[in-house]
Amino acid sequence: MAEAVEHAMESGQHLLVQAGTGTGKSLGYLVPALLHKNRVVVATATLALQHQLVERDIPALMAAAGELLSGDPAALGYAVLKGRSNYACLHRVREGVPNEQGVLVDLPEGSIGAEVVAMREWIEDESTAKGTGERDNAPRHTDRIWRQVSVSHRECLGAAKCPYGAECFAERAKEKAARSHLVVTNHSLLAIDAIEGVPMIPEYDAVVIDEAHELTARVTQAATDELSLPEIDRASRRAQRHVDGTQADDLGDAGEALRDAVESSDPGRIDNLPQGLADALALVRDAARALVSAFPKDAGDDAGTTQAKGMAQDIFKTAERMAANSDADVLWVAERDRQRGGNQLCVAPLQVWSQMRDKLLADKTVIFTSATLKLGGDFDVVANSVGLAPGDRGVTWEGLDVGSPFDYPQQAILYVATHLPPPGRDGLGPAQIDEIVDLIDAADGRTLGLFSSKRAAEAAAEAVRERLPHLTTLAQGEAQLPELARQFVEDPHTCLFGTLSLWQGLDVPGDTCQLVLIDRIPFPRPDDPLMSARAIAADRAGGNGFMAVSATHAALLLAQGTGRLIRTTTDRGVVAVLDPRLMTARYGRFLRASLPPMWTTTDPAVVRKALVRLRPDAGPR
Repeated sequence: MAEAVEHAMESGQHLLVQAGTGTGKSLGYLVPALLHKNRVVVATATLALQHQLVERDIPALMAAAGELLSGDPAALGYAVLKGRSNYACLHRVREGVPNEQGVLVDLPEGSIGAEVVAMREWIEDESTAKGTGERDNAPRHTDRIWRQVSVSHRECLGAAKCPYGAECFAERAKEKAARSHLVVTNHSLLAIDAIEGVPMIPEYDAVVIDEAHELTARVTQAATDELSLPEIDRASRRAQRHVDGTQADDLGDAGEALRDAVESSDPGRIDNLPQGLADALALVRDAARALVSAFPKDAGDDAGTTQAKGMAQDIFKTAERMAANSDADVLWVAERDRQRGGNQLCVAPLQVWSQMRDKLLADKTVIFTSATLKLGGDFDVVANSVGLAPGDRGVTWEGLDVGSPFDYPQQAILYVATHLPPPGRDGLGPAQIDEIVDLIDAADGRTLGLFSSKRAAEAAAEAVRERLPHLTTLAQGEAQLPELARQFVEDPHTCLFGTLSLWQGLDVPGDTCQLVLIDRIPFPRPDDPLMSARAIAADRAGGNGFMAVSATHAALLLAQGTGRLIRTTTDRGVVAVLDPRLMTARYGRFLRASLPPMWTTTDPAVVRKALVRLRPDAGPR
């Protein structure tokens, strides 16, 4: 892998490299990255991998290879770049937090005020010690507390205007990155820098995208906008004290009109923009444009004016995008309860591969890597999704599967319960519940349950608690995920049930997890606005929308979910899929080809005996 990455960086040819869990793929790209003549960016999808790279892998590599690299001091420099809201803001800490009208207010009373005081003291200590001021290093806190000491990119005054610009944590991080040979960041920041054209990362010519199976989802998320009455109302009130005319009130009135139009629209995808909604969006767009123009031109370094104008500009851009009703975007009404401001409008790009091709792949050398890049047995599906269409505009790439250190046919069983009925819309039926209980009983706990819905996970947990009371059963939502994972590891007779966040990223090697239960093939919901729009677009282009969108989505999640089982060369266990369609449906072959080559059976008796043999109290294996 290291040789292939080096060749890609030297030749400028893009590379997709699948490297299974346990191969050490981070070293496979870090070594050539550090030896490359120019700056290299590494982008991850999760903070956990970012921490692993910065706190463990890169320091260990540099300690081991320091003598080799000592002739080039620049090669020893590395830095981390995150979004601005991940850093504490000294202006907000020292000048105060504005209220809805932009007026600075005192600290809230009670425990929250005390927590903010403690957080401010930590931030001042970080500033004195020239620390990073990163949220991940801060004392324990809630999102509400962090909002009291941080700002978004929109709210920032900018280094030139801010009286604390020279001390700014975010600016210091950017300056360090500009001096570094290796920059570690995340998919979203990479997308904003390369695709949206907002300069966030110092100049580079090669990027390694780890966890690349997540890239299109993260890029889509970064390019998604929302518009709701509370947001418009907040911008209107914030602007009131900075604008002399009626423009702030006009925006508030336009927001009311938009709310009425949204409430009269059914939730879901909007294929044809109704006239009433189009008119309301035009009102908001025009009112926001007028408000932006009404702000004084000589605001200087006034934080309130800068932030209020930024909010109005954001609303203008979003309303303008939605009112355009472009074929390149998908518009929908998302359901929200009244406490969260009621229903809101959302817009997202129909696809992102063309933006990635034109604005990232055309200018940079890109190495995509993940444990799950081959779907259906080859790289084509993922390559197309990131802009590497075969022969398209001269963009060339290679695919490499470096394999796995694990002997999947010997270490793992894939069990498909073909005797069960296909899953229905009403969640788990009695047959599925019986199967779950029997399998967990055979495994004596040691089970990770991956479910398609919170309701299914809770129903399974309730049944197991009732029928297997000697086991500990945990359900996602009963505590924070790190705490649930800790309990799962500490007590071998434990089951952990949950939904999407457990399908990826949970790392529990050893006897803790010997059974991974999957209740059904994780297809996207039929009413998902973006997925359904992409499927329709694929059909219209002459393809198969179901296979291109739904089956691909399911294959990726299945591969990630089954990957929770075997984490080391000594792990053993069973992946049990309670959805017979994995074996019986025509698309089942594509899904199975996306999974590790586990020994496969449909015989429940064989699987139960195997689970009993795997129990530590069963004696030598």
